[in-house]
Amino acid sequence: MIKSSLCDTGLMIAKLSDSIQMITEEDDDLDLFECRYPIPDGVTYNSYVISDEKIAVLDTMDARRSQAWEQDISAILDGSEPDYLVVHHMEPDHAACIGEFSSKHPKMKIVGNERTFKMIEQFFGKGFEDRRLIVEDGYVLELGKHSLKFITTPMVHWPEVMMSYEASEKILFTADAFGRFGPSDPNYDWVLGARRYYYNIVGKYGPQAAKALEKVASLDVRSICPLHGPVLNEDLGTYVDYYVKWANYKAESNGVLIAYTSVYGNTRKAAYDLLDILKKKGVEAEIIDVARTDVSYLIEKAFFYSKMVVATTTYEAGIFPVMANFLLELKDKRYSSRDVGVIENGSWAPAAGAEIERIFSSMEGVRLIRPRITIRSAMKDEQMVELSDLAEKLA
Repeated sequence: MIKSSLCDTGLMIAKLSDSIQMITEEDDDLDLFECRYPIPDGVTYNSYVISDEKIAVLDTMDARRSQAWEQDISAILDGSEPDYLVVHHMEPDHAACIGEFSSKHPKMKIVGNERTFKMIEQFFGKGFEDRRLIVEDGYVLELGKHSLKFITTPMVHWPEVMMSYEASEKILFTADAFGRFGPSDPNYDWVLGARRYYYNIVGKYGPQAAKALEKVASLDVRSICPLHGPVLNEDLGTYVDYYVKWANYKAESNGVLIAYTSVYGNTRKAAYDLLDILKKKGVEAEIIDVARTDVSYLIEKAFFYSKMVVATTTYEAGIFPVMANFLLELKDKRYSSRDVGVIENGSWAPAAGAEIERIFSSMEGVRLIRPRITIRSAMKDEQMVELSDLAEKLA
């Protein structure tokens, strides 16, 4: 089993084996990943170096941590010249240093596929033509005792993405797959960071993720090395099972998510009344205020449960805006094969419910629980029967 530990340099370098090292740079002061997803616990960027007859550097780093990465890579190389820079993924959080690093090492070949080099030109301009080593699916790069077999995995989550497999030590370098939000701390819950990362970053491309998993299923893998988060080298079946489930949009719980918005508290009360009824029936249920929760957490929760109730107010003859945005995000992420109930509120012309049902009807395999419940301003005592009926159908 491959173990990792910090080297004596005090830098963010872990020795995975006698020949392979990992550089991890923490980014704990970035508020929004991709300028979109809150990361209160930060994120890590990983880069790897294989030292053999030929030296291969696997991916670079985000510009925010470029100086630290350059210090660490220099410590590993210790004056040696790298023969290859392997580019698994061209997104700038892994590729921002390509231009400068290539300038420092003019004899180094850059390894990528056709799409990789189109993106390199877009980001860094021309000048790399005589340094290209273009690889295709199945190409093997010999380094000495080590080698890298490339597996193209387009749309996990950009079109140029590829993985590579090092056969002698049975390591799979997976680019963004199996990555997670959160620090490098091994005690940090992997699922906590990986589920939200997957559904928001990769989730739209579930069919492609499933195909990628099929392509590597026959490999004898002892360690998974992603570009974000820790190296996975124990109980790999558990991590793979999660990914298979996520790639196929399978729920992890047969419970109910109640997602609500409420302007003056009446819709909120109905949502909490439903929660109380469900819990008395022994149904696992969770309630979440859509207006006060970032949509990335909403997406994660919606996919976690097999059932959902959307409770919201009519606003300007439509769905309350933050709820509308949540539903459209769900559709974009391929929300599917779930049971959904609807509670609408409207003081003079309830209109949100019909529009909510229209959106869900366009999602594959989503089953609407009817009839929807309509509140006019505030719940009436007799409508508790409707909530009980809804809870019974959900249970």
